[in-house]
Amino acid sequence: MHARLQSLLPRPQHRIVVAQRGRLLGWIAMERRYTLESGEFVEIVGLVVDAAARGHGVGRALVAEAEAWVLEQGFDAIRVRSNVARDASHPFYESLGFARIKTQHAYRKALK
Repeated sequence: MHARLQSLLPRPQHRIVVAQRGRLLGWIAMERRYTLESGEFVEIVGLVVDAAARGHGVGRALVAEAEAWVLEQGFDAIRVRSNVARDASHPFYESLGFARIKTQHAYRKALK
């Protein structure tokens, strides 16, 4: 994790914010992405809140930080993907104004 943070933190297309109050409560990571299909956009690529801190506004505050960064970057929308198995996260995102736009399957093929 340390090596990944060292690599990502200096990159301007990435933003990582942590919430702490004497201990780590949670973190959020965003990425400016550019794809052939969709053009340029910003996506939340990770959001983790400690189980003991859930329900106390930590996730909401982290998403608000993400939204502020997105606006600073000149975008007017933010995306997030949430695994269908993460039932508790879906109402959280919807309560923040996110709209479900797609359901899909993810595949992986090991090459070694």
